[in-house]
Amino acid sequence: MANILEPEEFDLPGKNPSVEAQRRWRDAVSFVRNRRRRFRYGSNLEKRKEAKELMEKTREKIRVGFMAYMAALKFIDAGDHGRSSDQVSNDIGAELAKDLPEEAREAGFGINPDKLASIVGSYDIKTLKKLGGVEGLAGKLRVSSNEGVKSSDVSVRQNIYGSNKFTEKPFKSFWTFVWEALHDLTLIILIVCAVVSIGVGLATEGWPKGTYDGLGILLSIVLVVMVTAISDYRQSLQFRDLDKEKKKISIQVTRDGSRQKVSIYDLVVGDVVHLSIGDLVPADGIFISGYSLLIDQSSLSGESVPVSISEKRPFLLSGTKVQDGSAKMLVTTVGMRTEWGKLMETLSEGGEDETPLQVKLNGVATIIGKIGLGFAVVTFLVLIVRFLVNKATHHEITQWSSSDALTLLNYFATAVTIIVVAVPEGLPLAVTLSLAFAMKKLMDNKALVRHLSACETMGSATCICTDKTGTLTTNHMVVDKIWICEKAKRVENGGSADAITDLSESAQDLLLQAIFHNTAAEVVKDKYGKKSVLGSPTESAILDYGLLLGDIDDKKKDCKLLKVEPFNSAKKRMSVLVSLPDSNTRAFCKGASEIVLKMCDRFIDCNGEIADMSEEQATNITNVINEFASEALRTLCLAFKDVGDGYNIPDSGYTLVAVVGIKDPVRPGVKEAVKSCLAAGITVRMVTGDNIHTAKAIAKECGILTDDGLAIEGPEFRNKSPDEMRQIIPRIQVMARSSPTDKHVLVKNLRGMFKEVVAVTGDGTNDAPALHESDIGLAMGIAGTEVAKESADIVVLDDNFSTIVNVAKWGRSVYINIQKFVQFQLTVNVVALMINFISACASGSAPLTAVQLLWVNLIMDTLGALALATEPPHDGLMSRPPIGRDVSFITKTMWRNIFGHSIYQLAVLLAFNFAGKQILGLEGSDSTMVLNTFIFNTFVFCQVFNEINSRDMEKINIFRGIFGSWIFIGVMVATVVFQVIIVEFLGTFASTTPLSWQLWLLSVSIGAVSLIVAVILKLIPVEKETPKHHDGYDLLPGGPELA
Repeated sequence: MANILEPEEFDLPGKNPSVEAQRRWRDAVSFVRNRRRRFRYGSNLEKRKEAKELMEKTREKIRVGFMAYMAALKFIDAGDHGRSSDQVSNDIGAELAKDLPEEAREAGFGINPDKLASIVGSYDIKTLKKLGGVEGLAGKLRVSSNEGVKSSDVSVRQNIYGSNKFTEKPFKSFWTFVWEALHDLTLIILIVCAVVSIGVGLATEGWPKGTYDGLGILLSIVLVVMVTAISDYRQSLQFRDLDKEKKKISIQVTRDGSRQKVSIYDLVVGDVVHLSIGDLVPADGIFISGYSLLIDQSSLSGESVPVSISEKRPFLLSGTKVQDGSAKMLVTTVGMRTEWGKLMETLSEGGEDETPLQVKLNGVATIIGKIGLGFAVVTFLVLIVRFLVNKATHHEITQWSSSDALTLLNYFATAVTIIVVAVPEGLPLAVTLSLAFAMKKLMDNKALVRHLSACETMGSATCICTDKTGTLTTNHMVVDKIWICEKAKRVENGGSADAITDLSESAQDLLLQAIFHNTAAEVVKDKYGKKSVLGSPTESAILDYGLLLGDIDDKKKDCKLLKVEPFNSAKKRMSVLVSLPDSNTRAFCKGASEIVLKMCDRFIDCNGEIADMSEEQATNITNVINEFASEALRTLCLAFKDVGDGYNIPDSGYTLVAVVGIKDPVRPGVKEAVKSCLAAGITVRMVTGDNIHTAKAIAKECGILTDDGLAIEGPEFRNKSPDEMRQIIPRIQVMARSSPTDKHVLVKNLRGMFKEVVAVTGDGTNDAPALHESDIGLAMGIAGTEVAKESADIVVLDDNFSTIVNVAKWGRSVYINIQKFVQFQLTVNVVALMINFISACASGSAPLTAVQLLWVNLIMDTLGALALATEPPHDGLMSRPPIGRDVSFITKTMWRNIFGHSIYQLAVLLAFNFAGKQILGLEGSDSTMVLNTFIFNTFVFCQVFNEINSRDMEKINIFRGIFGSWIFIGVMVATVVFQVIIVEFLGTFASTTPLSWQLWLLSVSIGAVSLIVAVILKLIPVEKETPKHHDGYDLLPGGPELA
């Protein structure tokens, strides 16, 4: 049965599905009542094709621009031979100022916005040189590269040069959702039937009696449409909030002479932007100054080879990524004038890929829809045949009246309404509803879901590969110990007194030089003149310590920074070349302790003198490093080397200055979160760039490293053969000194060799491949770079491991909530179809009218999804194994419950349908109306109690946590209240009549018996396959025994 309802066409991978796979399942969806609503949040493959074509054009434009730029470099002065630079500058300035708006002239700007955009967009180096380079261009924009834009000028610049925002699809109003809900084909047919019914009714029965049936259908349609539109509109509001959160991207700029963070959407032309590794280039601009800047343009042009940016090639394009280095940039073009802005306009209409569960349930809805259509056609034909046979029996086959036409119309309306009930249009939409609800709750709990499928896939995660720094630890770093002049000293409470005792002046001077010159952190002043340190936690900790020992301005005075090799996770070190006041050139190196130590052949001895490093002394220093690391301290070495007149940073021959031990405590709650993961069958692996001793100490404290677990270093891991990897990977719990490539290989093998569903955390630019390779990529919101966030599926806003566990819990909740809803809806489908079909075949009439079936459809579709798909997770979810990759969505347990409840409801309702008058003792002219009303009422209450049963498919106690879900309680109360109103007060339109209190009590009691039936069903054992872990051991049990 599961194979029939889950065909292969609807099996879609959770990440990066191919265009062919997406087209295949769309083509297989042959029966849809409302395409606008069903595929509202799906991907638009045509728009994506347009975006790809636009990217090709952009790539060609960049290529042509670069060729023109190279030619311009050769002939840059040829056309201006014999003319002064001032003449050239004035001529080009006059040309660029043509058509300048009056407002811009009054504000003192000297360049037209479109001509300014074309300088960067077309790589026009010739015009830039004629203007006097970046400084000349800055003059035309009334800005200083040191002071930046004045805050008071921001609004003027936005008016003239535009704001840094892209054209987006307008947000849909509530009435748009009403209009889309009305595009349901079956509802349109019912509206036509209702109008015809009113026309025929007025002709035969007059006003107002002749309008009741038609008005009843119309009022039911209005109710269905309004409830559907309200639900969809609320979903769209949740997605809008999510989009706003995704767009909260900040960048460092200089404004009013001070460094500050601003939103990229608040950037203006003339802003001086500070770029570092992992940043997205937020606008088009010109390189001012910087070091080793490598730009990845693949997002814009598709080219994977990074481009080196310098004074010779100064053009930076919006939407590209900083792969290495750092720089200052002058913003020249923003928003829709950039190539990225034009591309984003098309990309934003491409939509998001459907999740595997949405696709799978589209398949279920398609198959059931076809079955329902078949039943509807057969029911209609049976009713017609019986009607004709009845007329023939009474010799009235040639006598037709308008009442006969009305009867046939009602039969048709009933058949169409059976299709409404039978086609579970709400199944794939319930996934969207559940995911939107989960994403909103996760956002409140510091997790930003960037891709819908990730929230769903996280429920199946079997392994989490997590960073150490900032995820398991607090990322609040301070220097705790320092080894210098052959002595290890503890830094008490950040104080410096003990750390500098007995240090010679030369040793202290070298320490401060090593700290102040070789740092990626900065001491910045805010607008009030207050100093603060800006940089990564590690850099800030070392610079803060240095500031306790001396003055940074004093040490950097008269020094010139010649070259910088920024830190990255491959080299694990940062190096600089500095020209000192005495004209000497000195290289400074800082990084992973054992790596820098190998580069040193000298050190500062106990007398503060530089001495050669023997093997014994190298061993002693290694022991110091290991001692620091075993105390869970992050260790770094600081070193220097005098290089004379050279301009290259050396790789050896350094003098070791100090070993620094940085304290980063374990986050509160991490140990409990790891324990929760292990109980849930999720393996936690720490993958870190830190020293192996530091990593093991932290892993033991967190409960990750066990006695039989393996801690391995990246270099050792990467040299293993595939067979050796197959043997050791299941035991790996800690990987230290790992490179991004090691992390990528580990993730690839976990997914490939062992079929694990892998979640990976990452914060650096080089983590992007591993994040992309994993099933769920988790980027850090605080420590993470923008490149990492762009590659991730979920952004952990507080960098906390406990938040990751919370995401896993919600992922499981989404999956199980959808299973509950599917079980509930399929039960209603089966009963509604069968009772009308069997009754039509046997008696020639359907007990449930079109209006009643529309109400039932509302209960089981929109309201059912609201009640069951939005239930919050409970702790029991983390006491069962993960959901396997190839597990059937509709389980044997669900089929047991669906068939069991369907048999009970059909037996009771059919008994009343065929012998109800005798059972209930009904007599009189209205007995048929009373009986049909009683059957309808009993059917609805069976669904109300079945909805309560569906809260848990396995456990007997279905009331646990029921008051924690106010949406569920609200839907139940609303359903019961409206049912009372329909039966007691809206009989004219709904074909019902008020019931006695005894019949009400009996209806509710029969519905309540479903609770007892559920208990009996749950005691019937269902054969289960016990999932095996890759090690061969059984996973934790799941089922009724889990409290």
